[in-house]
Amino acid sequence: MPNFDKHPAGNFVWFELSTSDPAAAKQFYSSLFGWQAEDAPMGPDMLYTMFRLNGRDTAGAYTMKAEDRQMGIPPNWMIYVSVDNADAALAGTLEHGGNAMSPAIDIPNVGRMVVLQDPVGAVFSVFQPGNHKGVGIYSEPNAFCWADLQTPDRERTMPFYGALFGWQFLPRKDKDASGYLHIKNGDEYIGGLPEARNMPPSVMPHWLPYIQCTDCAAQTAKAQQLGARVIVPATTVEGQLSYSVVADPQGAVFALFAPAH
Repeated sequence: MPNFDKHPAGNFVWFELSTSDPAAAKQFYSSLFGWQAEDAPMGPDMLYTMFRLNGRDTAGAYTMKAEDRQMGIPPNWMIYVSVDNADAALAGTLEHGGNAMSPAIDIPNVGRMVVLQDPVGAVFSVFQPGNHKGVGIYSEPNAFCWADLQTPDRERTMPFYGALFGWQFLPRKDKDASGYLHIKNGDEYIGGLPEARNMPPSVMPHWLPYIQCTDCAAQTAKAQQLGARVIVPATTVEGQLSYSVVADPQGAVFALFAPAH
């Protein structure tokens, strides 16, 4: 089992659901993935839900703020990138053309985090772990395993993330750089950068997290039965791995991924 006490800087470290209906979201994700939900108070009149899989932390969820809903922000999944220093990541984001969506804040007994936006508009967070180390399970069935950056301007985003996290963007074997690119952090492949032409003009730049499964078609059908909307049906790539994209009943979008057998 990998050591999750220390996620390397630049790796995805946490995944967080902002939802309009936490009770319904808990029901959906628990039914689809077998996650156990545990609520804890987070300030006055606010609960934070910890999702666990096999007793290990896998994601968090909270009720989205009224002002976010009024701004038209839909329910969404936020990715967090591990950093050694959240304040340095904030400064680096501003230096390289991004924006700060929040100040850097300390979460007592958890760590320090800040919400950021890349130069093209995709929002993400960075997390400087404290007592909470992030996900305790990864790249296993029913756990997160990957994330794609959906953006219409790859040429502006690649230098930004490269400068901020040291990421490399590499084509698949025997492919050229005009196609899907893998995001490499150190020695590890952690995510991808799809071709810009695959992105509908009406869709804002965003990060799309993937949750691993053993049978993509079956899991997609189950999600639909539980009230999800299928955006991309189960699709097999090069005769091996398969994926789909779905929106949960409240509208938060994620992908399902079944690795090649």
